[in-house]
Amino acid sequence: MSLEANKVFAAVLTAGVVFMVSGVIGGAIVSPRRLETSAIQVATPEPAAAAAPATPALEPIGPLLAAANADTGRQVAQRACASCHNFVQGGPNGVGPNLWNIVNRDHAAVEGFNYSAANRALAGKPWDYESLNAFIARPSAAMPGTRMAYAGMSSTSQRADLIAFLRTLSSEPAPLP
Repeated sequence: MSLEANKVFAAVLTAGVVFMVSGVIGGAIVSPRRLETSAIQVATPEPAAAAAPATPALEPIGPLLAAANADTGRQVAQRACASCHNFVQGGPNGVGPNLWNIVNRDHAAVEGFNYSAANRALAGKPWDYESLNAFIARPSAAMPGTRMAYAGMSSTSQRADLIAFLRTLSSEPAPLP
């Protein structure tokens, strides 16, 4: 071995001994005391007597429909729905079914559209104003198991405008509630 290799080995060994000795001396000088109780107390919540509802109830849409604006609803529909749905009488289905005459039409009623099992389970039940309101607000909560990937519309006034527009998609619009 060369003299240079011995110097490198001695330097590494000396550094290790210095760190070890300084750790022992530092521990003797500082000597930390163990706490008898934890300085941080984690409170455990007590079980609730009755579970609170996970989501607040929706405001009824019926009273808002009289003042709703179908033209604004058309704009909302073009922005939020038109990428998947068609609004034209006799128009083709898209990713979602054609929405012509949706108000008071039965669930899963468009011929040739492959509905989710959750929607087919409601066949025979009409899309009334309140069921449309709940579904547009949050499809996954209104119909667990739906394949509709839309997160929902939180604004009650926008939902009222949209439903007012959907009501106009009929040769004989459904009466207002």
